[in-house]
Amino acid sequence: MASKTREARNGRGASFLRFRQAGLPQLEFRILGRILLHAAAVGLAAGLVGSLFFVALEVVQHWVLEGVAGYRPLRAHGEKLVTSEMTTPFRPWLLWILPGIGALAGGLMAAVFRAPEVQGGGGDAALQAFHQASGVVRRRVLWVKGLASICTLGFGGSGGREGPTMQIGGAIGSLVGRYLKVSLRERRILLVAGVAAGMAAVFRTPLGAALLSVEILYRDDFESDALIPALLASVVSYSVFITLRGQATLFAHAPSYPFIPSQLPWYALMAVLIAILSTAFLNLLQAVQKFTSKLHVPVWVRPGLGGLALGLCATPVVVLIGPRIGQEGQGLGIFGGGYGAAQVAITGASWLPTGWRGAELLLVAGLVKIVATSLTVGSGGSAGDFGPSLVMGGLFGGAFGRALQGMLGDATIDPGAFALVGMGTFYGGIAHVPVSSLVMVCELAGSYDLLVPLMLAEGIAFVALRGKSLYHAQVATKRDSPAHRQDVLLHALEGKKVCDLPISRREYVTFREATTGTEVMRQIAGSDWQLIFPVLNGGSTICGTINAEVLRTLTMEHEVADLTVAADLMEPPLLVRQSADLHSAIELMLRHHARELVVIDDSGAIIGFIDESDITRAYLDELSSKEPS
Repeated sequence: MASKTREARNGRGASFLRFRQAGLPQLEFRILGRILLHAAAVGLAAGLVGSLFFVALEVVQHWVLEGVAGYRPLRAHGEKLVTSEMTTPFRPWLLWILPGIGALAGGLMAAVFRAPEVQGGGGDAALQAFHQASGVVRRRVLWVKGLASICTLGFGGSGGREGPTMQIGGAIGSLVGRYLKVSLRERRILLVAGVAAGMAAVFRTPLGAALLSVEILYRDDFESDALIPALLASVVSYSVFITLRGQATLFAHAPSYPFIPSQLPWYALMAVLIAILSTAFLNLLQAVQKFTSKLHVPVWVRPGLGGLALGLCATPVVVLIGPRIGQEGQGLGIFGGGYGAAQVAITGASWLPTGWRGAELLLVAGLVKIVATSLTVGSGGSAGDFGPSLVMGGLFGGAFGRALQGMLGDATIDPGAFALVGMGTFYGGIAHVPVSSLVMVCELAGSYDLLVPLMLAEGIAFVALRGKSLYHAQVATKRDSPAHRQDVLLHALEGKKVCDLPISRREYVTFREATTGTEVMRQIAGSDWQLIFPVLNGGSTICGTINAEVLRTLTMEHEVADLTVAADLMEPPLLVRQSADLHSAIELMLRHHARELVVIDDSGAIIGFIDESDITRAYLDELSSKEPS
């Protein structure tokens, strides 16, 4: 039985070596299948939690804003959940204080439950967890973030649902990985899958959400390994949400948007203007963050002060604008997410003036939204920055389209098309996610009619906003992320062979399968440099290796040493051919936590040894050769 076990073990070792030497991908099908199964579980949980969050937020907003203050938020086509109509008269003397109360409650929750990471948009916290915290998100974030966001947004804070659900979904992914005891790499992938699932659950763009989750991590790169798990989690989460809520897109839109090449210069001009406006938003957001951080008040009070400032700034706008457009008690999306305002920019409304006046109204609404969101998110309010960014882009794009239509008198100009392109351009530029925001807008529009204008506008905004970013935790490339420190080594040594290293040919010790444990102990103890000891069969072929660490066990149990032979102590052979690339050697070392490998030639004969210091020296030499002189 023991001999059969050793043969099976040796066979697996040989198979593993052949697998590595063949240069096959690192992610084995067995591991990939396990990750996909886990990603589906993450998507299911995120879909259920996202649906619950959506319902709870809508109910709180309905009872507080509509029931208490008589404020009726504009809603997008697929956003309305509570159908009962409130008859409460508009009460601006209550409206101004509600955002402060809700944000204060959210800040207090973060302080009481010691979860400071739930303050702010949520996107930065998710990126920080991926890059710096090995994919670990604390369990309490899952429910504290949800409750704090419901208070902040339900009471009128200017922010979106998607930022919180990104962080909540990431927390679910991290939690699943923790309970299933997966590796750090798999936990990071599940966190990304959770981010995708959280987005897909409430924004209803499954493909765009999956792409966003792998693109948002870097300014100039993608987390390609997480794409398939993110897609699966996004599909499952989206399916759960529409099963519970019904299959309706968030925004209504025109059946089609004809592509007119002559309008491309106008889209390019709009992209430049939106880049300027988005820069103003980032500057104001950072100014509020800097100002509130210097206030000599407890951290949990700051969101309340931001909400109070929001109420004082936005309530007069609601009071002044509402009666003039026949919509008393409505503020063009200033309070809450503002998706209804984006809906108006896309499809228009019976009360929205035509021509220049309509463009002015949308422009004012977009500028006020910049101030409102900066006060809410910048002060630490638990509200997303994704949704408001889309809303601002939609308002500015709609204003540009209506102004252009009035100036040129061209009936082929559709302001709704400019609003949709503006949505993707604004967020895609400041978040450095041009591909995913492009796909999201196409999903929202129900077609790819706007693909070419989006590509043009996104490209311009991406270049114009290279030095700006909505997310401070976003890094440039994988090379800059602590999550990929191992990959930096692999890329630096790409193309190098084992034979390119100085292979140690010092005198070494080998054992036969029948060598006694006592003899093994004596010779290992007498070796002053060797860490891996080859075990030879009846001929000169290596059938296994013994790690020097076995000496600890044998030293503690002398009677065990007397009863064992080398064949009982050996492991699958830790060896590499001299013609193999260094990737194979590094991966073998990492997989077995080894510091040394045996080098063999094509016939299987031992040539010498390489250790981690040899590879490190080659890495440093390679970096030195690539530095500019």
